[in-house]
Parts: sequence; structure tokens; C-alpha cells
Amino acid sequence: MADHFPLRLADSRMLAPTVRHLAFERADGAPFAFVPGQFLQVHFHYADGKPTKRSYSVATIGAGDGSPVQQVEMAVSYVEGGAATDLLGNLQPGQTVDASGPYGRFCLMEPDANRRYLLVATGTGVTPYRAMLPQLKVLMPARNVHVALVYGARNEGELLYGDEFEAFAREHPQFQFYACLSRTPRAQPRAHDRNGHVQVALDELKPDPAHDIAYLCGNPNMVDQAFALLKDAGLPIPHIRREKYISSR
Repeated sequence: MADHFPLRLADSRMLAPTVRHLAFERADGAPFAFVPGQFLQVHFHYADGKPTKRSYSVATIGAGDGSPVQQVEMAVSYVEGGAATDLLGNLQPGQTVDASGPYGRFCLMEPDANRRYLLVATGTGVTPYRAMLPQLKVLMPARNVHVALVYGARNEGELLYGDEFEAFAREHPQFQFYACLSRTPRAQPRAHDRNGHVQVALDELKPDPAHDIAYLCGNPNMVDQAFALLKDAGLPIPHIRREKYISSR
């Protein structure tokens, strides 16, 4: 059974014009244990008193060994007229929200025997991959596995945590980061930038049914289209793991 607990906002910053990064601590002083790829739920009420909740992937970079962390980080998108946007967009340091979790199985699974992970995302769907970086740091040399993170955004300003992924790629040759910019390319393009949607980079990577496992997270249309591409390439359905992000008001 998932735990239910209060979260107190410790810090925040804007990642993009419409996305805010929030760092919480448990107000009860307890640490937070999760598996990278899992999410938590924030519980609140509409103006009419009706209870509701929203789900957010945990973006925290921990030790990579499953040990508890002191902060719970997440990325929250602005939704016009959204009740969660009104709550989390205006939350100030020291204020609290009710949460529960962790939930979900969108996690790196052992004993996978693949040679490559294809991690595909749009928008805030990239947050679980940020949390996976410590795991990948261990897995890549231990199993000689390669990783390609394919991230779709409209422009450079919407590449959430892009600098962190690029820095990780520089430090770890077995990790590649592809920024797929669908509307506006960078003024100074980088080696792994691609113009267009994530399918451009996926086609280039030539998915291998025998050796690849793919994770898809973000916009439902992207998830469906990438799933079809990977399935047509011959990847077994159990090797295409999906999580769709749907904006709710």
C-alpha cells in the first residue's frame, strides 16, 4: 500500500516559460524511497470542495541504489485554467501539499538482457529519465549497455534539463542525447540536434528487435506514433514500455 504524506516546498525554479521545477521535503521529516520511473500523486480539492489528484513523475536524482532521498522533485506544466496549476504554480516555499506514492512500474527492469535502451520523451515526460541517470551510470559499464535518450521539444527553451543530459552524455560515451526540435532549431546547432519530431532520430537509430528495449513517455500522440514505429521495426511489445502524460484541468 502506498504511503500518504505531506510535502513542504523547499525550492523552485522555472525550467521553461510554462514549466516549473519544484523541490519538496516531507513535512513529517521522513525520507522518501522510490524506484526511478515511479510517480507520486498530489491530492487537493476543486473550488467546489470536490477532491481530486494529479500524477507527477519523480525527477529526483538519487544515489541510484534505491536508498531514500531527502527531496522529492517534479516538473509541473502550466495548464490554462488548471486547478493543479493554480495550486502548484503559486505555491511558496514553506507551504505544503498532500501527496501519496510512489506508484508505477515505468522502471528499468532487471534482469533485462538488452544491449541498448531507447528512452523517448516529450515535455515533462523526460523527468523519469532524469531520475534514472544514476542507475544508468552503473548499468552501462556493468552490462556494456548503450543508451539513447531521444527528446522532442518545439524549441531549445523547452528542453527540460537539457544541459544536464548533455553533460551526462559528455561524461559517459555509452549515453547519447538527441534533441529533436520540431519548430525552431538552435541558432548554433549541436552534434546530436535533429530537426523534426522524435521519429527522425528513431529512424536514424535503426531500432533492433534483438537487442533494444524502448521506453516512451510524454504526449499520447507521440507515444502512439513511436510505438507503431517500433512495433513495425519488429520490437516485441513487452520491449516497448509506455507511459502517457495527459494534461488535466
